[in-house]
Amino acid sequence: MTQRGWQQSRGWGWVWGADDEIGALNTIDASSRLAALQSVTTGTAYDLGVLVDRTSFLASPHVGTEVVTFRTPHGLTMDTGTELGSPGVSFNTSLVVVSDHAGTQIDGLCHATLGPDHHWYNGATAEAHGRDFGPGRSAAHTFPPIIAPGILIDVAAAAGVDELPPHHPITPTDLQDAVRQQDAEIRPGDVVLIRTGALRHWGEIGADHPALAGPDTAGLTLESARWLVEECGAMLIGSDTSTVEVMPPVDGDNQSPVHSYLLVEQGVPMCELHYLEELAASQTYRFCYIALVPKLRGITAGFALRPVALA
Repeated sequence: MTQRGWQQSRGWGWVWGADDEIGALNTIDASSRLAALQSVTTGTAYDLGVLVDRTSFLASPHVGTEVVTFRTPHGLTMDTGTELGSPGVSFNTSLVVVSDHAGTQIDGLCHATLGPDHHWYNGATAEAHGRDFGPGRSAAHTFPPIIAPGILIDVAAAAGVDELPPHHPITPTDLQDAVRQQDAEIRPGDVVLIRTGALRHWGEIGADHPALAGPDTAGLTLESARWLVEECGAMLIGSDTSTVEVMPPVDGDNQSPVHSYLLVEQGVPMCELHYLEELAASQTYRFCYIALVPKLRGITAGFALRPVALA
């Protein structure tokens, strides 16, 4: 099977022109969206987002979340000196301080950089495109609405465990065994979501950090990422962990080889902290994936997402 912009044994890469900011997502068009939607047979919607607050687990480089009351009916009354009374209208509003990598997220192609010039996807550099108020090229707000075919690869279930052990490197053989057991197929242009079982510990709000921290370190090796992109045509790759890749890395000296390869070299976005437990329990392996990134200029990831798998 062929896919616009993708070549087997090469992948995607910088093939969309000098001004491109969205990489492999360029392959989404009206016909691909329609095909993904037409695959829906039951209308069942699986919520892939996790609920977050100030207590929630997140990767250590990112700032915590705060939702603070900003205006209340009582405060407005005090400010104006006017008692609205019944049936007068008043309001609650909140001030939100949050990392753009909080909760369920999709990394923008500006997120990872390489080399002494700190370049990211399509040759953008920190000197030319870095800003105090968010990167000026390939920020996540440039992503189109993502409506695409999706596949769940339940690596944990294929291994016969509830969750993969900490620091488990997911190899191409692990992926191939899971796909074979599921009697499934990865197709060029797919959103590929990989279940390690880590988020079975999320609970309501992800407050049990010790329970999450160990399983959260299982993930893809660079060889596995290459296989998914170059041999299978994955357009977007994600998992139920905060990094997608195995931590610590097992591929050379690069501290984030999978991020570097997918985001910088291939232009393939990464999905993190996707809740896959209900999909796995129902053995729903193929679906229509829908995600809408916030239109907030300069964000390095689409954060606090509520992506949906429609089956």
